[in-house]
Amino acid sequence: MDIDHDRVARELLLALRGKRSQVQWSRRLGYKSNVAYAWESGRRYPTAAETFRAIARSGRDLEAVLIAFVGSRPDWLDDLELASAPGVAQLLDDLRGSAGIGDLARRADLSRYAVSRWLSGKTQPRLPDFLRVVDAASVRLPDFIAAVVDPREVPSITETWRRLEARRRGAGQYPWTQAILRAIELDAYLALDAHTEGWIAKRLGIELETELACLTFLEETGQVTWSGTHYRQERLAVHLQRSSEVGRLLRVHWTDVASSRLSQAADGQFSYNVFTVSRADFERIRQLHLDYFRALRAVVAESEPGEVVAVANVQLFPLE
Repeated sequence: MDIDHDRVARELLLALRGKRSQVQWSRRLGYKSNVAYAWESGRRYPTAAETFRAIARSGRDLEAVLIAFVGSRPDWLDDLELASAPGVAQLLDDLRGSAGIGDLARRADLSRYAVSRWLSGKTQPRLPDFLRVVDAASVRLPDFIAAVVDPREVPSITETWRRLEARRRGAGQYPWTQAILRAIELDAYLALDAHTEGWIAKRLGIELETELACLTFLEETGQVTWSGTHYRQERLAVHLQRSSEVGRLLRVHWTDVASSRLSQAADGQFSYNVFTVSRADFERIRQLHLDYFRALRAVVAESEPGEVVAVANVQLFPLE
């Protein structure tokens, strides 16, 4: 998906202003000049921190905006303001995860030097460049826009947003799509002379009908394209945090898959431990689970070659 980040920036700024006049909005933001006109015309752009201050002045809760985008409240909000250079730097650093600065700069088509200075908080990106980095780091720019304003008010991403919502809804109906998307990344699949019907089903241990239904859904929603010989995944992440019910259905699905494979004595690590602990230690264990998943994602992000599609299915819950 090609995104005109400058255009998205102008549309976002216009949506933030709402029905106010440009002069009224500029005054509300604390400027004597008609800065709204300069921003919306593209003559100049606010920095990322200025944009977050504008979001707050528009009446939106910055913390709620951040949580809607990333899914939980970052601990660093206790010490840093999002509408500040250090806050912006921390957010971008969180989004990039284990990606190197050079790799991030390449994906965003930006200078490595500039990205490095933004991540250190020494300088700030203008809004279009901030959007480029968010896009490159998370592949979830439409979700960021939707956390700030109604995505229908940003025409450049409206259609993409609609397709994302359709993908989210369909993820609960076709849960095996998550595994099929990973299967078409396998080196063994890419080494095939051409896609062979049933190859994915056999590899994942599912029915042929499930493979065909999922591939049809993925193609209809633009998550995969046909190269003429193979299916290829499109670059756009489907984040399920915004749909708690779909997320719950998927957790149930993968738990059921684990139960089924365990019943079949399939290969895998299946273990449990029933114990008594203090509430404080239960929280410590819960944090260990979160730390484990973060470490797992970091390993997955850097792992090659692609040889195995796997599921990490971990449960921790109180029996009360």
